[in-house]
Amino acid sequence: MKNLSLFAAAMLTTAAFVMPTAVFAESLQVPIPKTAADVPGPVPGNTMTNDYVQLVGRMAYFWGYPLVNAHNRRQAFREAPEPGLLGGVVPVAPVGFNQMLTGYVNPDQTFIVCPNQDVAYGAGFTELDKEPTVIQVPDFGKRFYVYAMYDQRTDEIGRIGQQYGTKPGFYMIVGRNWKGKVPKGISGVIRSSTDLVFVVPRVFKDSTPEDSAAVQPVINQVVMYPLSKFDGKMKIKDYAKSPDFPVPAAASNAPKGESKWVNPETYYDELPVVMKEVPPLPGEESLYKWIASIWDAASKNPETKNALNASFVAAEKELIDPLFQFQYNGKRIDTGWTVPANAAEWGTDYLNRTAISKSSMYQNTAAETQYNLREFDSDGNAFDGAKQYSITFPKGQVPPVKGFWSLTLYDQEKFFFANPLDRFSLGTKNKDLKYADDGSLTLYLGAKSPGAEMEANWLPAPNGHFSLILRLYWPEAAVLNGKWQPPEIKKVN
Repeated sequence: MKNLSLFAAAMLTTAAFVMPTAVFAESLQVPIPKTAADVPGPVPGNTMTNDYVQLVGRMAYFWGYPLVNAHNRRQAFREAPEPGLLGGVVPVAPVGFNQMLTGYVNPDQTFIVCPNQDVAYGAGFTELDKEPTVIQVPDFGKRFYVYAMYDQRTDEIGRIGQQYGTKPGFYMIVGRNWKGKVPKGISGVIRSSTDLVFVVPRVFKDSTPEDSAAVQPVINQVVMYPLSKFDGKMKIKDYAKSPDFPVPAAASNAPKGESKWVNPETYYDELPVVMKEVPPLPGEESLYKWIASIWDAASKNPETKNALNASFVAAEKELIDPLFQFQYNGKRIDTGWTVPANAAEWGTDYLNRTAISKSSMYQNTAAETQYNLREFDSDGNAFDGAKQYSITFPKGQVPPVKGFWSLTLYDQEKFFFANPLDRFSLGTKNKDLKYADDGSLTLYLGAKSPGAEMEANWLPAPNGHFSLILRLYWPEAAVLNGKWQPPEIKKVN
């Protein structure tokens, strides 16, 4: 018994020491952050070197480039008094509405680089913080169409098109905070995390006058408008009678090239506005705080602001301008082409998001359109129209698509090259392509005609640099998994 008493006393004594130790150990633990809100950010008033300011400034310019790009394009649309055509070639409309082309993109347009000439395009911006937007989907029959809807990050937010089996009707785009009642007659609702959505309908048409006439009644029903104007009836707009707005003198006198939507000189004022418009993605909260800390410091110190503005100029030249070249726009595949990665599903892939924003803004997702980009030959030399090139699809190996395909040629500014044939692309839309006796199809590229016999297969090029995009709309699985790849471009002489 005596031994048991001593053991009990020892245990009590041990417990007396253990309990404070446990409390003490618990007090040593710093809480581990479990949410973004638990993570402290930069402290206001931090001393910063100019080099540090420029480091963050360059990153902020690169990261925010697509967002500011989209913001400024919508600002330009605000100038439109009504839906119509700017300079007779560019579809523009007041925010909340859209405008459609009745045929292919005019080669004179410079609103956006790298358009195609297979579809009738449309364009319209939303302002979902004001009210939802309604978009009409007519009965397209067997005709390929897709309505690409891009948020301010240039990600697609919905799936409307032939490949999705979308039924004719009325569809509504709403903002992230909208809690209204869906009106009777609305077939579906698409929610966007940003109030800015760019809606781009694409309606396929072939190159014949007959199909151009046949598609007009359908195009005239592709109409977008604010929810307050919805009455359950399909609205019809005769786009052939659209008004023509003159191009502003400043724009018409600007240097050749795409309209400049992001400017280092105005970026300091624009990015904070855009960051309020676009909420951070999960995990981006710290990035927003990091960028905001630099703007806060710049607002209080002229030297810091000057260093920040200088970083934008450097970023434009050193980081953004090189991305205009297609070889930096995704992944290089075996046959030398470049395929954009994560197209229209960028997430935090800021490299590819900004690259496409610079070189060919508003691409579709890969499942909707597989883009194949090229501007160098197999020897690594830039394409030059003074030379002759060819691409051959063996029998049964034309691009495998359920929609359509096309090969489009662009000049050094990535616009259409004006030529006597008024031809800028070849593909499904062309009914007079000539196949060889063995069933293969060869297309010719260059400033010189391959001869009258093969001229139907010729894409005229300028005497100088040109680039190519091979588009595959609604590609087969063999394209998406890489089993089918576009052929090499061969130099003829």
